[in-house]
Amino acid sequence: MTATEVAQQPDVRRAAAAAQVGVASAWTVRRVAVALTPALLYLGIREFGLLVLTWMSIKTRFPMGEALTSWDGQWYLGIAAGGYDNVPASLGDAFGRRSAETPLAFFPGYPKLINWLARPFGGTPNDRLFFAFAITIVAGVFCSYALVRIGRVVPGGSARAGVILVVLFAAAPMSIVLAMTYSEALFCAFAAWALVGVLERKWILAGLACAAAGLVRPTSAALVLAVGVAALVAVIQRKDGWRPWACGLLAPAGLLSYLGWVAAKTGSLTGYFTLQNQGWESHFDGGRATLRFIVDAMTHQLSVLEGVTVLVIMTAFVLLAIGLRTRLPWPLLLYAIGVLLMDVGSDGMMASKARLLLPAFVLLVPIALALAKRQTATTVLTLTGLVVITSWFGAYAVTVWSYAI
Repeated sequence: MTATEVAQQPDVRRAAAAAQVGVASAWTVRRVAVALTPALLYLGIREFGLLVLTWMSIKTRFPMGEALTSWDGQWYLGIAAGGYDNVPASLGDAFGRRSAETPLAFFPGYPKLINWLARPFGGTPNDRLFFAFAITIVAGVFCSYALVRIGRVVPGGSARAGVILVVLFAAAPMSIVLAMTYSEALFCAFAAWALVGVLERKWILAGLACAAAGLVRPTSAALVLAVGVAALVAVIQRKDGWRPWACGLLAPAGLLSYLGWVAAKTGSLTGYFTLQNQGWESHFDGGRATLRFIVDAMTHQLSVLEGVTVLVIMTAFVLLAIGLRTRLPWPLLLYAIGVLLMDVGSDGMMASKARLLLPAFVLLVPIALALAKRQTATTVLTLTGLVVITSWFGAYAVTVWSYAI
């Protein structure tokens, strides 16, 4: 080695070290960007939806704050403020009636969480309103990361499919409720992580998330079915030791606890279902009322909301057929079937059907898998169009439509 080469050695080492630092820095930035993508996409779509709602609110002269806290949102805020015994007297059921037991029709998970978080800050109405929105938004973000996992682990899945699934969920019809004081976002977060636990055989995660979902919405019955059967199959196949047993015991705990508490309060084992039937005419009828609604809607002049509701119901069944044909993991299909049966198979507020199908997000997996195989430009244009249309529809539903959603 010459003297000149020896002299150049420190410079070469410094250059190599600098290059390594640059590569490490670039990799760190890339990893952070990838890690934040689900949250940023979800929040971006929510923000766009709120901008459209702002525009619609101005056009219709319907206060935006009132739109975001309307209908069930008022009930949840009322329960958060005074518990089940001190809900504002102005709130009533679908017929404007009210009894001491009427508030029990709303599950406690979301309003109680609002109350617990707001209390240390004073528990004022503004505090409760802030945390109601905060829970909804944060829950949606947590749900988006679970959806990425689902999109990645299903057969034929990928990280790209997972990200697309997040966009499809955030832009689903009636996804406006994911920015309202409604409990859908919190439920969907727990449901998505419970299904991740099942698919990845993380049984304690599945059981705990399912139990928590059982305190948030009655739709958890479909989740309990899927998680419980999956745990039972694992037990029969002698997989994963004691964990499926624990999952099977945990999964129904939240739902059964609340239904049992309502039964004790009302003095009837079917107390919760009686309240739903008397206050909102919500009861299982095998789908007869939904079929009548579809036939009536298609043979008379349609409103925008009624037309989209019929389209969403029909699309849900098509997506279920596609999921069966493409052999999605059976726990996902069982959960989707349960949500469909509970929604379409029940009487009640027909205008709520599209909203109540929001937790059936697993039906969107085949679309995500298909779009993941398309060219980027095609996928982006398709998803952008969907976001624009559904953002307007959600804003229409809460500012123009005169009835409960």
